[in-house]
Amino acid sequence: MSIRQQIPPVLTLALPLILAELGWMSMGIVDTIMVGHMANPALAISAAALGQVLYNTIAFGIAGILLGLDTYLSQSHGAGRFEEANRWLLHGLILAAGLALTLILIILCAPALMLRLPIDHAVLTGSVAFLGALNYGTPALFLYFTLRRYLQAFNHVRPIAVALVTANLINVCGNWLLIYGHAFGPFHIPALGVTGAGLATSFSRCYLALFMVIALWRIERRHHYGLRSVTRHFEPRRLRRLALLGAPAGGQIFVEISIFGMVTFLIGVMGRLPLAGHEIALNCASFTFMVPFAISAAAAVRVGQAIGRKAPAEAASAGWAAILLGAGVMACFSAVLLLFPHAIAASFTTDRDVIAATIPLLFVAAIFQFFDGLQITATGSLRGAGNTHAGLVVQIVGYWVIGLPIGYLFGFRLHYGAVGLWLGLCAGLIVAGTTLTLIWRHTTKKLKSSTVTQEPLTTIH
Repeated sequence: MSIRQQIPPVLTLALPLILAELGWMSMGIVDTIMVGHMANPALAISAAALGQVLYNTIAFGIAGILLGLDTYLSQSHGAGRFEEANRWLLHGLILAAGLALTLILIILCAPALMLRLPIDHAVLTGSVAFLGALNYGTPALFLYFTLRRYLQAFNHVRPIAVALVTANLINVCGNWLLIYGHAFGPFHIPALGVTGAGLATSFSRCYLALFMVIALWRIERRHHYGLRSVTRHFEPRRLRRLALLGAPAGGQIFVEISIFGMVTFLIGVMGRLPLAGHEIALNCASFTFMVPFAISAAAAVRVGQAIGRKAPAEAASAGWAAILLGAGVMACFSAVLLLFPHAIAASFTTDRDVIAATIPLLFVAAIFQFFDGLQITATGSLRGAGNTHAGLVVQIVGYWVIGLPIGYLFGFRLHYGAVGLWLGLCAGLIVAGTTLTLIWRHTTKKLKSSTVTQEPLTTIH
């Protein structure tokens, strides 16, 4: 299939995932909007920002190890080896349980370090409470994440979208009840503020996990993939292979999210107002990022399935189709951010100072949208081919070796403040997007000239 012929199937798989990812990101945005209408919006948004960034940095870095399932599940599906895919899912669940426990313990210990940071104490206190509330949903988050890999590798993506959309409704209702407090006759729900937003998110994640379990059970009854009869003996070697493949993918996510975490900390030192503006702009950039992120997941599945069928040319064209789609949609988002920055910022809060702090950051976000689309879709294509190392190396260099020093120079030495730090992020994304696209180009040449074997890890490195 040519690149043009691959666009429809990639879109068919990606569209429900896009809806799902936008739904996922909407939870954080809804939290920010609803706490942004509390009595002190700068304080509330800043507290939620620190809590979200810290939790997401650690959680998605750790959970990213499970992305190795994308390669094994999609290639097993492409080869028609359903029993093998089921074994990978079983060991993915075992790995997810251990990773969830690790995250819970880290979050429990985090306040001891957080309260020593040189940031407004009121902001830190709110962040610690928000973080603790989010931690209740950690086991459900990892269960959802694991079951989702299986469903999308088997092309059952509609339940994922439905789950995220409905979970948002639960999150909105939970926020309304728990942030502001309400009385229903003799029953009184206290106003928990930022903590209430974290609890509402945890409730919605529990719902997500339950939805995935029911969806998988129904799909198994209909398609008979053999999940109920899968051999349940533990294979340490299989678990080790899954962890070794997924660790670079998790490391890559950690590197990418942690650079935003570091920038959040540095802006937090500048005060509540810059931090609030940063949180709103970061929510917007993260929201647009969810579209190519979903396309990236579709790319990993399509490339992996093609490799499993021993169709390397089809795998190459599927990857290029995803990269073109990701870059194109992000170019459109760039235009939206450039044309409507005030309206976007004003949708989060009515505080004029916070809006003024947000708008310049939205302009910088508009600059790096295209390259953000390139880097994440190229990463997904490479993951489908079994290469989880390239993205990690490129992003370490792009963000930490190049981007952060540039941001520090502009932000602190040249006194551009938060805008300067975002310019550093922009430089890092330009490097990452360009380099990863070139690596995929090199990979496609190998794909077309090689004979794809049955072993997923021996495809392309």
